[in-house]
Amino acid sequence: MQAMDAMDEKRDAATDAGTLKERQAPLKARYREDPQAAVVTLIADGELDGTGVACRVRTATALAEAGLHPATGGDGTQLCSGDMLLEALVACAGVTLRAVATSLGLSVAGTVHAEGDLDFRGTLGVDKEAPVGFRDIRLTFDLDTTASEEEIATLVKLTERYCVVLQTLVSSPTTSVRVRGPQAAA
Repeated sequence: MQAMDAMDEKRDAATDAGTLKERQAPLKARYREDPQAAVVTLIADGELDGTGVACRVRTATALAEAGLHPATGGDGTQLCSGDMLLEALVACAGVTLRAVATSLGLSVAGTVHAEGDLDFRGTLGVDKEAPVGFRDIRLTFDLDTTASEEEIATLVKLTERYCVVLQTLVSSPTTSVRVRGPQAAA
C-alpha cells in the first residue's frame, strides 16, 4: 500500500505545472546548447516464430503478440498491428494533451478515441487500386474541463503540434526497409 501511495505522490507531482517546467527546463537548455543531444533513437524489436503468422513485440512492461486481423484471416486472439497503431496515437495524444494542459494550468479530464478506416482488399492483394494502410484516421477528445473555448482551442492546437505519433502520421517520414543476416546476402 505504501508503494502505491508513493506512486500516487510521484504522479501528482508530475501533474503540477511548476514541477513539469522544473523537470523540462534543464532538458530544454541542453537541447538549445547542443541540438544533437535532443536526437534520440527509439527502438522496437519483434521476434518471428518459426510457426504461425505472428510477431512477438516486447513492450516496456509486457510481451505483446501481434497477428492477423479477423478481416485478413486471423482468429481475433492476437493483437492487430493496426489497432496497436491507433493505440499508440491515443496514448501519445493523451499524454501530450495532459502535458500541454499542465503547462497551461488547465484542469482537464476525459477520454481520447481514435478510429481509422482500412480497406482490407489492399493488404490481401484483392484489388491493386485499393490502398494498403489506413485511408482515414479520426482522433477525438471528449473533455471534462472548465476551460474556455479559447483555452480548449489552444490546448488542441498545441496537442496536435507536439504529439509525436500524430505528427509522424501527418508528415510521413522517410522510411527504409532492409534485411540483415546470413540469408540476406544471397
